[in-house]
Amino acid sequence: MYSADGSRPWTFYAFAAFFTLFVLFLYGPMTVIYILSFQGPQGGMTFPMNGVSLHWFDALFSQTRVGDIAGSFQRSIGLAVAVALVTVVLSVIAGLGFRRPFRGSAVAFYLAIASLIMPGLFVGLGIALTFRLLGLGTNWFTSGLGAQLTWTLPFGLLIMFAVLGRFNRSYEEAATDLGATSWQRISEVTLPMLLPGIIGVALFGFTLSYDEIARTALTAGSANTLPLEIWAMTTNVTSPALYAVGAVTTVVSFVVIIVALTSIAVVQRRRAAGARRATLTSTE
Repeated sequence: MYSADGSRPWTFYAFAAFFTLFVLFLYGPMTVIYILSFQGPQGGMTFPMNGVSLHWFDALFSQTRVGDIAGSFQRSIGLAVAVALVTVVLSVIAGLGFRRPFRGSAVAFYLAIASLIMPGLFVGLGIALTFRLLGLGTNWFTSGLGAQLTWTLPFGLLIMFAVLGRFNRSYEEAATDLGATSWQRISEVTLPMLLPGIIGVALFGFTLSYDEIARTALTAGSANTLPLEIWAMTTNVTSPALYAVGAVTTVVSFVVIIVALTSIAVVQRRRAAGARRATLTSTE
């Protein structure tokens, strides 16, 4: 960090300047949007501020609203919860299944994560065409759910593989030696120890689904999810109501992230407390 004469090298200042520009580029536009969302009733889309109020937040859900913000928000939340649950269940099952090598495991793995390198718009187009060929209508809770799982499942699998790669199987062997059945070993030993990783998979599934637009655009049918509704608003809404939508969705995202991280911290704290109690009991 310091050179021989005690001064900082030029690389430190270069990195500091780059990081400062990165933070400004990332959070500067977001901050501007949040501030402008509190424009007064006569305010516009740009500075200067014309009063301060919650008028545009109220307009999102009042009779004067533009677009179906309330309905699209409910659909996005419901879809994100469903995607998170399915992603967790399938990722945990697949992660446990891949712990033992089997014929074709490498092919199955690469097929499972192949959708990460495929353009999302083409994935959604293929799913929509398949539904139409089968005579089925596209909808946000059928074809939309399947399209979003092609995006969330690969991430869930990769997270579970990383978590299970550090999992000490001696705990399972100890449970077996104590007479635990296969189900008891999984439900009382394996899954509780994997719980922080499972919460992480759920967080990824929820946030990726909540913000997803490319795969959902052609598979959601006539009822928009929130990202699609926001995209539609950018073409016909010329008021700070658009900024208010961005502020609300960001708050929801941060609340979900905080709840997930808090849950992980609580699980780890309880685990550490249990380990300390076990240590004290064994020494007595």
